[in-house]
Amino acid sequence: MGSGYGENVRISIFGQSHSAAIGVTIDGLPAGETLDLAQLQRFLNRRAPGGKEYATARRESDVPEILCGLVGGRTCGAPLTAIIRNGDAQPQDYAALKSTPRPGHADFTAQVKFDGAQDAAGGGHFSGRLTAPLCIAGGICLQLLAREGIRMISRIASIGGVSDAGELTESTADKPFPVVSDARGEQMRAAIAAARAEGDSVGGVIECAVLGAPAGLGEPMFGGMENRIAAIVFGIPAVKGIEFGAGFAAAAMRGSENNDAFALQDGRVVTKTNHCGGILGGITTGMPIRFCTAIKPTPSIAHEQESVDLDTMQNVKLRVGGRHDPCIVPRAVPCVEAAAAIAVYDALLARRREVRK
Repeated sequence: MGSGYGENVRISIFGQSHSAAIGVTIDGLPAGETLDLAQLQRFLNRRAPGGKEYATARRESDVPEILCGLVGGRTCGAPLTAIIRNGDAQPQDYAALKSTPRPGHADFTAQVKFDGAQDAAGGGHFSGRLTAPLCIAGGICLQLLAREGIRMISRIASIGGVSDAGELTESTADKPFPVVSDARGEQMRAAIAAARAEGDSVGGVIECAVLGAPAGLGEPMFGGMENRIAAIVFGIPAVKGIEFGAGFAAAAMRGSENNDAFALQDGRVVTKTNHCGGILGGITTGMPIRFCTAIKPTPSIAHEQESVDLDTMQNVKLRVGGRHDPCIVPRAVPCVEAAAAIAVYDALLARRREVRK
């Protein structure tokens, strides 16, 4: 399984949606770094359902247990492993779905790939539940990046056709609903509530910016920062697209509109605009890295859908039960931050090793 990421700080995510526990092993963390576990828990709480009206009814504390790699609150140079025990698993909810794949889920492709040996409960290893250990690794990297003057800010850019207003310039992490415009946020919540009332779901877009990243991170061609960030962001199960800077809008611009003019500011080279999203030729420019991520609607919905019984090879009707988010987007915001943090920290370590040569 492709459950690992990274070249310098390497993460491996394990567990299933309804297994006894889920977790992550992080190898390559520098020794002697103090970790604030209370701060990490606050970050994880942003992803946890926590009784939010737009979240699943599943109740999980999402409190990580550090099994190794930390001594006296400091990294010791050994791989760090952390688990989260699943306290509200209900695999019986999925017994009827073992042979009937849910539309929009990985049920069918998992069946083909693993010949029926996969854990079908809640999507098993394909579940969004696995973003919790991703957030453990990302939350740790966020702390280490902050000591380098690098931080992540993000927001919900749109949900269900309702777009946020204003520019993303400050963190929305302390807001109950992470948007710039609270009025637009209320409209988004109304769109989620309307979809839920109809037994349906909605998707949206998350915008993320990396502030303070130095110029020179990344490689040309296949090792570029777009590649690194995209590779791990697509590890979030609901992600269907990503764009950097102006993204697809650049295709409608002329070169004179899209090019970012260079200028000197306080003795450093900057660009007057940032249509490139802080990356040129796969390498960071020193301007903010900006990207947007498209999140699909939750595929588990109360609507009756068409599927196939893989045992009898007959067409069947399917109605999905269980506990599911009517909109994944709000809880995915910290997941996108976590993914970006891991990618940037891995690239930062690579750059330092290059400089030392």
